[in-house]
Amino acid sequence: MSLFDLAGRWAIVTGANTGIGRAIAVGLAEAGADIVGVGRSAMTETAADVSAAGRNFVAVAADLSKPDAAGKVVAEALAAGATPDILVNNAGIIRRADALDFTEEDWDAVLDTNLKSAFFLCQAFAKAAIAAERKAKIINIASLLSFQGGIRVPSYTAAKSGLAGLTKLMANEWAVRGINVNAIAPGYVETNNTTALRADAERNADILKRIPAGRWARPEDMAGAAVFLAASASDYIHGAILPVDGGWLAR
Repeated sequence: MSLFDLAGRWAIVTGANTGIGRAIAVGLAEAGADIVGVGRSAMTETAADVSAAGRNFVAVAADLSKPDAAGKVVAEALAAGATPDILVNNAGIIRRADALDFTEEDWDAVLDTNLKSAFFLCQAFAKAAIAAERKAKIINIASLLSFQGGIRVPSYTAAKSGLAGLTKLMANEWAVRGINVNAIAPGYVETNNTTALRADAERNADILKRIPAGRWARPEDMAGAAVFLAASASDYIHGAILPVDGGWLAR
């Protein structure tokens, strides 16, 4: 069997309707995995791409900012006949404002979606995997701001820094239970979350100057790292935060 073959595997991918989530879902499917896509909006294009790769797609509608969403996602996946052994925590939002002006509402919205829900989805997924005696892989989508402070995104920085820490904690606890927990830290990616940055000519130019690769990442640039962390090739990797950033952190 290939070190990167995902045939016979089921992956839950949150935020699978667009951007990084869609690209990862399709990349995992092309490596052989069936997909449970989780999102608040329709995932029609993702479903079509997964089907074109010859894999099954199950759609689960969920608002991950709600406290009971995590358990429902795993329960619905199991009820649909999936046997999930890969989880990609990708769903996230961002709010921008100076720290002096940042509101509690924007703080709570981002932390609830990007950190709290991610932890409890990991927990629900791990419980199901352990109960079924399945080895499993969890891939959290962290950020460059898991390493750096950034500007004007205090709740996003807090959430992504927290997610990096939780990735290590869960790896420490669950490695012995047959669950690998790692994270991908994307660099600056062409997604809806970065539209405002790319529209700001000065900020866009500043960002590009620091990226050795000389371009923004595309969502598809994250798929290979996800396949690696989901596959048997990464079986002895636990608690890693893998930057996929065009060399940003090395600059």
